[in-house]
Amino acid sequence: MNSLLELRGVSKSYGSILVIDDLSFSLKKGEALGVIGPNGAGKTTMFNLVAGNVRPDAGRVVLEGRDVTSLPPSVRCRAGIGRSYQVPHPFSGMTVFENVMVGATFGAGHSERDGIAVAVRALERTGLMAKANRLSGSLTLLDRKRLELARALATEPTLLLLDEIAGGLTEHEVHELVDSIREIRAEGTSIIWIEHIVHALLAVVDRLIVINFGKLLTEGNPAQVMASPEVQEVYMGIAVE
Repeated sequence: MNSLLELRGVSKSYGSILVIDDLSFSLKKGEALGVIGPNGAGKTTMFNLVAGNVRPDAGRVVLEGRDVTSLPPSVRCRAGIGRSYQVPHPFSGMTVFENVMVGATFGAGHSERDGIAVAVRALERTGLMAKANRLSGSLTLLDRKRLELARALATEPTLLLLDEIAGGLTEHEVHELVDSIREIRAEGTSIIWIEHIVHALLAVVDRLIVINFGKLLTEGNPAQVMASPEVQEVYMGIAVE
């Protein structure tokens, strides 16, 4: 079995508003998939459906051949789905190390003793080891983003969901973050990355999908997808003649 994740005909409504509309796609093991679309297209809702924060009204979420549609986030996390959030919300009164230990113990289910090595490894992978004893509330935006990434990595994911993790960063900071994500990907972690900073995505991902009004608009080679007149019109507002 080559697919790590499959969404099969997934739909989600909030009242009369259809946010995800019969969405299907798959992710191969070891693949990095980029996701773009205009604001309100349903991208974060799609992540919530994958991670288990919300349940679909129709369709199935399948992880390594196992139907996880009805499973809660905690079970999916221990099954290998880790995620970061668009707006970092560290436990500001705790140190960086303590924040990452939350991922290792409550996320991955390690004992406190075993979780230490996992947390240290996550800090090393994200360049935060030197700041392990700082209060997380004192971090810069870049380091808060790194902390989001480290806490997700401490859950030991086979699939890492990144939700606009480069948003709000300077160009130099984006490049630093991209380097970290490349290294994580090179170690074998599969990635789905929602991002508006397209050049960051193009530096990492193998494939790109475009979501509009909760539906899959197109997918394929990143350069070809970005060159599509339909994508340029929907995503960048360039009129198709």
